[in-house]
Amino acid sequence: MANELFNPLDKRNLGESVARALLDKPFVPLTNLQVFSGAGIYAIYYSGKFKPYARIAERNRNNSYSQPIYVGKAVPAGARKGGFGLGINPGNVLFNRLKEHAESISTARNLETADFVCRYLVTDDIWIPLGEALLIEKFSPLWNRLIDGFGNHDPGSGRYEQQRSSWDTVHPGRPWAAKLRPASKTEGQLVQIILDYLKGKAVPTIPTESAVIEEP
Repeated sequence: MANELFNPLDKRNLGESVARALLDKPFVPLTNLQVFSGAGIYAIYYSGKFKPYARIAERNRNNSYSQPIYVGKAVPAGARKGGFGLGINPGNVLFNRLKEHAESISTARNLETADFVCRYLVTDDIWIPLGEALLIEKFSPLWNRLIDGFGNHDPGSGRYEQQRSSWDTVHPGRPWAAKLRPASKTEGQLVQIILDYLKGKAVPTIPTESAVIEEP
């Protein structure tokens, strides 16, 4: 409404301020991450030659980087257990998370780490979930809203009866993922869904509230 009062402390406005702060950060190649401390949020961008992602890559070439393929967060251990982690030293949790992602990409047989850059924002724990949710809502990143599993870890011995993620089906290569049961959809079926999604066709997607839950 035109006469609605602006509340700078409304959670959406707070989230938008965090999201804008991230989008003002410079791009860093995933192959050139330097150790840093802190927790926060991040966005990863792709500009390579994997054909199903051509529409994303086109928006990110020539240093334009306007469409993240994935948005995530890294929080201290206390926050993952249900608290905010206030007062907890986060260590290098955000740097470590980005390095894990770089390693996952490096194992994929159809992706090159050199084709990815990231933006990251070190911030207090309380602002992290707001910023992440707003960015996912704003950009609908492919690996958040459609192809899940990028942030997964090895479930460990005795738990390989779980189903392989969509991400590991489209981007095979992680050794532990090969031990999991096949996904319900084949690589070809998932690629077609990706193409339809990027063309703007209606396909089932992961709701924002599910896309922002803590990665295992």
